[in-house]
Amino acid sequence: MTERPTGQVPPGPGWYPDPAGSGRSLWWNGTTWSGYLAQTAVAPGRWRPLISPQTPVYNALVWLIVAAPLVVVLSQAALWNPVPRLVYVRGVRTIDPFSVITPGYFVVVAVGFLAYAGTIVAAYFDWKKLDRAGVVRPFHWAWTFLSLGVYVIGRSVVVRKVAPGRGLDPVWALIGVFVVSLVISIAHASSMTQTFSGLYGY
Repeated sequence: MTERPTGQVPPGPGWYPDPAGSGRSLWWNGTTWSGYLAQTAVAPGRWRPLISPQTPVYNALVWLIVAAPLVVVLSQAALWNPVPRLVYVRGVRTIDPFSVITPGYFVVVAVGFLAYAGTIVAAYFDWKKLDRAGVVRPFHWAWTFLSLGVYVIGRSVVVRKVAPGRGLDPVWALIGVFVVSLVISIAHASSMTQTFSGLYGY
């Protein structure tokens, strides 16, 4: 351990230039300097120093983001199971739209919107947590507006760079969520198709 240099008080835990002038970085834990040196810079302004091996890189927020697609699919399967009925419009037999566009349908739409907004909020606070943990230029939360998958992948790539051997678990979890969601969606769509086919006697 190295004593804190006089007049140099880092703003918080993280990697900072070695006070001895080695050109590399030392870990500042908020009280003392450690002897662990980060990798040297590879390009001016583009360097992301390593974070401490003890610094957590996962939190509840990123797992909420990963789980969001499954929440939407489960709500659809549980809440929107219309029982279509036929009506005659000007002598033509057709499906009554009010038997398909049910209150459950609007609930599912609302859940989808809230899940989308929730992932954006969660990504913002997750981004802030990574920044406070010492991750330099964490993957920006605004990418979640495009897709939560983009944010999870980008976040994992950046974390992997600053915490070798860690950071990819959310990507694998997200792949699993997408697979499970796809299976549930196919089963639900198949059930609805059979219902509609039976209505017409196919």
